[in-house]
Amino acid sequence: MSTALVTGTTAGIGESFTRLLAANGYDLVLVARDKKRLQERAAALTKKYKISTEVLVADLSIPAQLAKVEKRLSNPKAPIEVLINNAGFGLKDSFLDSDVDAESNLLDVLVAAPMRLTHSVLPQMRARNSGVVINVSSVASWIAGGTYSAAKAYLTVFSESLHTELRKSASKVRIHVLCPGFTHTEFHARGKMKMTGLPNFLWLEADDVVSEAWNRAIAGKVISVPGWQYKTLSTIARFGPRPLVRKAGINVRARQRRG
Repeated sequence: MSTALVTGTTAGIGESFTRLLAANGYDLVLVARDKKRLQERAAALTKKYKISTEVLVADLSIPAQLAKVEKRLSNPKAPIEVLINNAGFGLKDSFLDSDVDAESNLLDVLVAAPMRLTHSVLPQMRARNSGVVINVSSVASWIAGGTYSAAKAYLTVFSESLHTELRKSASKVRIHVLCPGFTHTEFHARGKMKMTGLPNFLWLEADDVVSEAWNRAIAGKVISVPGWQYKTLSTIARFGPRPLVRKAGINVRARQRRG
């Protein structure tokens, strides 16, 4: 049986990925900071899907703890077939007012960690010519939404680059980037962002987001943008006049900070 490793597994998109992968017969390595919730998640998945689970407690902003996950990914005796780089968080404050250590932690988790984890797992995937890496980015990667958008832009371009390079060498290793919009998770509550004014039609469900990403990744596609509303908005953000896109991005961030 193949094994998948998922970061940020205790809620939201990461939790949805664990259920989808378990339902498809994958054993799981679950990575997050909260040991109690990780153990509860592992027990529930084992009981329902009859799979094996491992728990790795790790804060990916701490180098020594990130190194534990890298070591697991590069273990030749227990290879990882699927890597889901999902862990992340956002900051409410503008860069003009934010704490620099918080900004550094954001870059560690959203940029450095997925880069290092992907770098750890790719050699074995390439050697056996199979494997899937899904990086969870955001439609924010195409707007001017502070350092969060900048970090997600890195992840989107990084994924596109790897996908293209591997396709050029005829590799069967699949690299995919998921770019969702607003999704019902704990993300915004943890970041203390005000979301009450957002219209209902803009909200997505995590299970739908994950299902589309998985199906497109398996089909060899590089990007998924779930939801007709975000397919439309992302097209405008990518190809519209940049002054308008920048202004819209700043306005979205300002609304999240109010309240």
